[in-house]
Amino acid sequence: MFEVPFGTGMVLWSNRAAGALIVLLGLVFGIVNGMRFEVYSGHGKCISEEIKAHSMTVGKYSIVNPIEGQPLPDDYRVTVKVTSPHGNNYHNGNHVSSGNFAFTATESGDYSTCFYLYDRKPPRATLIEFEWKTGVAATDWSGVAKKEHLDAVQVELKKLYHTVISIHDEMFYLREREREMQNLNKSTDSKMISFGYLSLLICLSVAGLQFWHLKTYFERKKLV
Repeated sequence: MFEVPFGTGMVLWSNRAAGALIVLLGLVFGIVNGMRFEVYSGHGKCISEEIKAHSMTVGKYSIVNPIEGQPLPDDYRVTVKVTSPHGNNYHNGNHVSSGNFAFTATESGDYSTCFYLYDRKPPRATLIEFEWKTGVAATDWSGVAKKEHLDAVQVELKKLYHTVISIHDEMFYLREREREMQNLNKSTDSKMISFGYLSLLICLSVAGLQFWHLKTYFERKKLV
């Protein structure tokens, strides 16, 4: 039972009621980036995800078998690369039918997962299933439950607690990004103003030179 103080009395929640509330909130926060898409022979497709530094991220991908119930044909293979915003390579799957990756981001920014198919004749579309989780969603909560001996309700409470922390950190991260963008805008405005004055100075200088050249020419020709 959960005891929640309210005024001078106590409100008692049963495990079932608390569990239902947690499941409902879990449906709100437990969103995973899972998708299916086609990649054509000789082409590639990249998926980007903005990840903060020190955040955990895991991904899983596989080629969808075009003939259900049969082994995947040997020529259905894909090359997968995961890179950081600065081009560092975190995963490289060469000519594979499925795979997964997991790492802790060392820098903030857009991480890219790119899928490439070798060129073949005739061209063919290959369906790929991809799941990418970051932050709280990337945590192995079943492992946490076993390690800390937690029941289902406690695990959900812990998950929601970390979700709130993640949202809090995300807000500060967005505020920092907004501050960086404001500084960039101020810097750009300052450079544009300086460029405008420089352009005006150049125009006035050119106009003065043209006036001097014409005056000299007319004086030499004795037209003035």
